[in-house]
Amino acid sequence: MSNHFQILKKPLVTEKSTQLLADGNWVCFRVDSSANKIQVKQAVEKIFNVTVLQVNTMVVSGKNRRFGQNVGRTKPWKKAMLRLKEGDKIDLFEGA
Repeated sequence: MSNHFQILKKPLVTEKSTQLLADGNWVCFRVDSSANKIQVKQAVEKIFNVTVLQVNTMVVSGKNRRFGQNVGRTKPWKKAMLRLKEGDKIDLFEGA
């Protein structure tokens, strides 16, 4: 997977991620399920021109959802939490 924009799906701006940004300069992204930590780090550093110190990834399991009488399940997806160097910031998360 060479294209950095295919690795990063979208930024996660939630109450918890906003608190992590304020406390320890952590940002969260929804990433491609097949991407590893090295690829995620390289993608964020190239796209946003920041220095990533640490990468944590986790697979978020799908949830049960009802569609009338039918019960379906959402797909599992991968989340990446990245710790940025002190002083670095990404503008996507500053407006939250």
